[in-house]
Amino acid sequence: MKGLLEMELEALDEGREWTRRRLQERLQEQIDAIGAVCPQAGIMLKNRRRRQLKLRSVSGVLELNSWYGYSLARGAWVCPCREVWGLEPYQRSTPELQSRMCFTATQANSYEGAARVADRWGCPVSDDLIREEVQRQGKEAAQAHWPPQKSTHAQEEFSMVIMMDGWMARERGTDWGLDPKKPSTQRVAWREIKSAVIYRFEQRAETQSGRGMLCEKYIVACAPLTEPVTFGQAVQEEAMRRGLARAKNVYVVIDGAAWLWDLTQDRFAESIKTLDLYHASQHLWTLGHEIYGEGTPESKKWVTQLLHQLRHGKEDRVIRRLEEILEKWEFQDPDVQETVEREVHYFVKHRDHLHYQDRADEGAPMGSGAVESLARQLQNRFKSCGQFWNREGLTNLLAIMTTVKNNDESFLWN
Repeated sequence: MKGLLEMELEALDEGREWTRRRLQERLQEQIDAIGAVCPQAGIMLKNRRRRQLKLRSVSGVLELNSWYGYSLARGAWVCPCREVWGLEPYQRSTPELQSRMCFTATQANSYEGAARVADRWGCPVSDDLIREEVQRQGKEAAQAHWPPQKSTHAQEEFSMVIMMDGWMARERGTDWGLDPKKPSTQRVAWREIKSAVIYRFEQRAETQSGRGMLCEKYIVACAPLTEPVTFGQAVQEEAMRRGLARAKNVYVVIDGAAWLWDLTQDRFAESIKTLDLYHASQHLWTLGHEIYGEGTPESKKWVTQLLHQLRHGKEDRVIRRLEEILEKWEFQDPDVQETVEREVHYFVKHRDHLHYQDRADEGAPMGSGAVESLARQLQNRFKSCGQFWNREGLTNLLAIMTTVKNNDESFLWN
């Protein structure tokens, strides 16, 4: 007597084979209906003949008998069914199989892992084929400008949040492949990948424990060495796709990096800008350690008090207290004096970006946790142990991952 597992596997194989044959029959019927006519010119092909066309699908290999001939109007050899179906030259995989391979590559930690996952969901493919499809489709995705998706909430009033940051990935350096023991070799180069998260207020929710979460968000992630101006344009374009022009309020939450503030002023000048609360607290702790000593009770008390005031709408009082440090205090150690001046000026420069109580009252975020979370998610795929990327491979996979996370796959494979 057969066991449950054996019977289930047999049924799955039978279903897969039935699907393969049914798809093959339907495609062959369409080939015969198209005939040996040039799809563009609408005239019969010369020197026409039948050729075997093999396509790898999710259900298995499809063996088709297609027409092939010479188009006098175009001066080229044509396979009508390939053009009607939108297949690229020499393409041997169906769009659904391509989509599944690319999606699996974004979820697994490596192409080898993606191949093992594909084998488990019933379509054995090699890691080389998955890598090939990711590179082919990634090139298109990296250069594409997708149209906006239709929204069921287009007429409702909403506010938008934009968070931006950068994170580091390892690329193969100029001396990749040389003896790593040589001291002058540059085998690894760390490069920044600029990323952004865009979402609407109504796309927020909470778990049962009260932890915040985003039901839907959209991301931007640009290849290493992308200029801030180019990154800013990409973020603005994606935000426009998601309704930026109709947003009642736009909140931008970023850390203190100068390039982020320049970019925000350039692309989102009318937005409500907020300095990430966590980064603000780090600068306060730096001040406290310099003034009272790291780890001292005085330092902890001083910083805790200022953080409480900063968080609860007394940011002007905090700025004034910091300015008084420069007015009334003089430190003997020039390094300490320099650090204190730098940190105080940091808060003075951002005095208009510290209204955390106002943001809390509006339900707006005070920190850039969503983009920090995105960075961790992307690093799980791009920064695993032993991963050292070349620029093209990283760029194309990053474009596929962005497409998948934004639910734009239908544009890529339609």
